Amino acid sequence: MYSTVSAIIVLGILIFVHELGHFLVAKFCGVRVLVFSLGFGPRLCGFRKGDTEYLLSAVPLGGYVKMLGEGKGEDGVELTAEEKPFSYEYKSPWQRLAIIVAGPGANILFAALVFSVVYLFGVPSLSSVIGEVNHEMPAYSAGFQTGDKIVKIDTLAIADWEQLSAAVRASGGSELVIAYERGNELLEARVVPKRMESKNMFGENVVTYIIGITASGETVVKHYRPGQALIQGLKETWKVSYLTVLGFIKMIERVIPAKDLGGPIMIAQMAGQHAKAGILSLLYFMGIISVNLGILNLFPIPVLDGGHLLFITMEIILGRPVSRQKMEIAQQVGLFLLISLMIFVFYNDLSRIFTK
Repeated sequence: MYSTVSAIIVLGILIFVHELGHFLVAKFCGVRVLVFSLGFGPRLCGFRKGDTEYLLSAVPLGGYVKMLGEGKGEDGVELTAEEKPFSYEYKSPWQRLAIIVAGPGANILFAALVFSVVYLFGVPSLSSVIGEVNHEMPAYSAGFQTGDKIVKIDTLAIADWEQLSAAVRASGGSELVIAYERGNELLEARVVPKRMESKNMFGENVVTYIIGITASGETVVKHYRPGQALIQGLKETWKVSYLTVLGFIKMIERVIPAKDLGGPIMIAQMAGQHAKAGILSLLYFMGIISVNLGILNLFPIPVLDGGHLLFITMEIILGRPVSRQKMEIAQQVGLFLLISLMIFVFYNDLSRIFTK
């Protein structure tokens, strides 16, 4: 129950942000918005304000913004001359492009904001205190011991274990001058990292460099000023976006097995775990899901925002709209693919539950 509530809150906020992006840019472009709905299917409750009906619908796996003229002709009603200036269909391709991009763009901008808030209030990270020293590695030969705290590598001040590891990996095997604290003493040692083969997060063999130490497990909380937090939030958004795209590429290349794909049940479980770990952990998880939602919607699959972007881009290149018949066929294929994917990820989720 706790996981379900956490997931509904996370997904509800992210769907609202996504649809709000479409809504605000549509209004800015002078398009009349008829419906703003959180969820699909039967209406649970709602109200009307101005031209727009705001709804909460029964199926909480998405949402939609219905604009005047969107899907023109589907109900057999032609727009009047007075309505056409407020119709999505009669706006320029560039305005329609902006409206479609605004949904995924809002998710990515929201992720940057969420990550910035996390960095502002403090990010826990492993300290640079050594836990264990491998007796067969360079660190042991250089005299490092359990409890030593590494404070500088060459000219780089070390604040946490992530910085330490990155500096060693970036050495390329060149000698490092490492300053460390032992009790009240400040000591220094010269270490040549050892070249090793290991596996990255995608299970691929990569070359890396290590000195043979592990973290003690002690954590420190890093706080950032507002400006620094914003910069770190933008960097984290870029990093998560890059890893998300790379993950999809590796899945297509079959480096990552398709069985690792997760759906709503997996999201609910992870949301519950992060909620129990604290509000900042839940916010960070929300940022990751927001980036994934934004990027997934940009895939050129009809019925997703990326499919609409593809049609509009083709219209700009060809100088004329794609025929409605071809769009409808493509959307039917896209809907079939999307439903198939949803069934597959539900199957993966249930398999994980019943094979535990």
